Amino acid sequence: MTDGSKQERTLVLLRHAKAEQLREDGPDAERPLTARGHADAAAAGAWLARHTLVPDVVLCSPARRTRQTWHGLAMGITGSPPEGGPTGSSPVVRYEPTAYEARPEDLLELVRAVPPGTGTVLLVAHNPGISLLSALLDPQRADPDGLRTTDLVVHRPTTRWAALAPGGAPITGRHTARG
Repeated sequence: MTDGSKQERTLVLLRHAKAEQLREDGPDAERPLTARGHADAAAAGAWLARHTLVPDVVLCSPARRTRQTWHGLAMGITGSPPEGGPTGSSPVVRYEPTAYEARPEDLLELVRAVPPGTGTVLLVAHNPGISLLSALLDPQRADPDGLRTTDLVVHRPTTRWAALAPGGAPITGRHTARG
């Protein structure tokens, strides 16, 4: 058994896709994606697949818009599954209540709890927490304006997941997906 200390790790941060405006008669957590949001999520998945950034573990807020973003992204990664079932291997998906309205420190704790042998982690969450986490992990390369809807930021942690600390994951790529 290895501790994963020599393994390359990738953390992909994703702000959910474009959601409908908050309505007075419904809770924020139940806002669905817009048509553009669905298309952008699929485009984000296709971009991840083209760049061989398919996640082993997905940490996702349980809000409707983040769950829909993950679903669209998964379809974009694999394409339409055949009638017999999904194509390719499936990541472990964890819907994490603490990812909704999370501070960057809360999101960092979620990432630190990932199993040591995990190669690629995708975190699907909300602003301002997701943008602040990116800035915490790489303060010099983070976008000062934060992540826009369906922004992907690729970080390469230099330590084990459990030891991930501020400044410990340089940004190596970013992409704004539009479908």
